[in-house]
Amino acid sequence: VKMEGCIFCQIAKGKAPAEIIYEEPRVICFLPKEIEVYGHTLVVPKEHYPDLYDIPTSVLADLVRVAQKLTKEYRQRIGATGMNLMHASGRDGQQSVFHFHFHLLPRFENDGLNTWPNLPKIEIDRDELCAKLRIG
Repeated sequence: VKMEGCIFCQIAKGKAPAEIIYEEPRVICFLPKEIEVYGHTLVVPKEHYPDLYDIPTSVLADLVRVAQKLTKEYRQRIGATGMNLMHASGRDGQQSVFHFHFHLLPRFENDGLNTWPNLPKIEIDRDELCAKLRIG
């Protein structure tokens, strides 16, 4: 599936410019338009899948494997001592580009970042929630 007008599809097909960091048959990694932290990299399937609901498990496994490969490389190449792997699916998940991707955010000692969201406290019935979520 290729989506006309999807910037990530255009990059994957070589029809839009990008600083490509790593590539293999089903995965392409490149610098984002807005680099948020030193070494910030997007890990993207070459085929178009909108989000986590739609991406095949085998492609997702390739992306995670590549993310781990880059994590290890970035430790050696830029001295990253930690890593955040971030993803958003769906409008309500704050997804902005509707082509599945991971943000790889290298972390460094005393970098001052707090990438964990500051979520409001909620009151829930834990038993009710478990009953709704439990699978199998």
